[in-house]
Amino acid sequence: MGNYIGLIHKEADSDYGVSFPDFPGAVTAGTTLDDARAMAEEALALHIEGLVADGEAIPEPASLEEVMTDPENRDAVAILVRAKTEAPKAVRVNVTLPEDVLEQIDQYAEAHGFTRSGFLAKAATEEIKRRLPRKFGRRRTPKRLAPHCAWP
Repeated sequence: MGNYIGLIHKEADSDYGVSFPDFPGAVTAGTTLDDARAMAEEALALHIEGLVADGEAIPEPASLEEVMTDPENRDAVAILVRAKTEAPKAVRVNVTLPEDVLEQIDQYAEAHGFTRSGFLAKAATEEIKRRLPRKFGRRRTPKRLAPHCAWP
């Protein structure tokens, strides 16, 4: 993971707000500039962890030039925010499924707030977790399989 551009916004009578053009909806704020920078690192890490848990891909960082081409970003101050997370990289795969099964997956995922990828990752992780005690004789957390999942 690398550095992402955070945009600091400051209105009169407000805290310092930070947004991330690569992650629409990820925002934070701080009462001081230093506080805003620290909060930006934490907010970015939590947002990336959430994307990974949902099975979403993590975007590549945009360049400063790309970010500043948007006129709405020109009034902000750009900072680099390090992505401090040990989240595994999401990998795109091609899977063949019966059409009716795919429809059921999509309906279930949408009804329960998952993406298709997030649901499939969660279902696979739960199945692995369910079978591990039988195979290994005791419960244990295989960190290489699913470091972002809570195991009992």
